[in-house]
Amino acid sequence: MRPYLSLIDTATNGRYDVTPLFSDRVAFAKLVLDLLAPFSGVAFDLVAGIDALGFILGAAMAATAGCGFLPIRKGGRLPGGSRSISFRDYTGGEKTLSLRRGLLRGREQVLMVDDWIETGAQMSAAIRLVQLEGAAIVGVAAINIDRNEGTEELLRLHRCHFVWSYDAASDA
Repeated sequence: MRPYLSLIDTATNGRYDVTPLFSDRVAFAKLVLDLLAPFSGVAFDLVAGIDALGFILGAAMAATAGCGFLPIRKGGRLPGGSRSISFRDYTGGEKTLSLRRGLLRGREQVLMVDDWIETGAQMSAAIRLVQLEGAAIVGVAAINIDRNEGTEELLRLHRCHFVWSYDAASDA
């Protein structure tokens, strides 16, 4: 039972709003611990978070786990040399993610995180960026991973953990 999930605003148009959960320090701390729990026996050097809400979760998870944080940026936002990859997001629009070159030495173990994974396209692109730099993925954590054709490959290929279910309101 995760009563803190009731803080997610589901009365919104489009995506659910997780920011009320982030603003409650006790609930947010429990969320971070719950997202890390399945990876407690797994060695990882970095937590990689995807711009923007994945930065909030990822930085908190990295601080809690005592490791570094790897920011995966939206395309065109990095001032230095970077590697980029394009994908189609849940809206069908063309998007780009970028990772600054040189942050990975090619042997790190990385835990990937984002707030909500709708189709798997953005997370798959982020994973590909990290792998192109030579690092290994130890798992994927998110508040929710929608179950659909797009996310099935992600769920099959990687150790994935999420805390939300569409029954969360009744679980709370």
